[in-house]
Amino acid sequence: MINNTPTVHMSEAEVARDLHSALAKVQHGLEIVIEQDHRPIAILKPPQPGGRMISEIIADLRARCSNAIMDDDFARDIQEGIDAQREPWHPPSD
Repeated sequence: MINNTPTVHMSEAEVARDLHSALAKVQHGLEIVIEQDHRPIAILKPPQPGGRMISEIIADLRARCSNAIMDDDFARDIQEGIDAQREPWHPPSD
């Protein structure tokens, strides 16, 4: 799997000095490699959504020569789930 996430390198001291700024970078989609003595010790990155794409599941079924079919009710349920995820997520502010 290829990672296309933009990466920023920061020292442990830089992150400790301004954690708010580091977290803001992560919230904007950047991955931060935290280094100690120029060696990576940790990575901060945005969370990845769980699960697999429907297209991946269908491709996997085809690769296995599965004869599974998707009935209309199931397809409608899947579409409703997809549509529900299109709304932006607004995390609670503390």
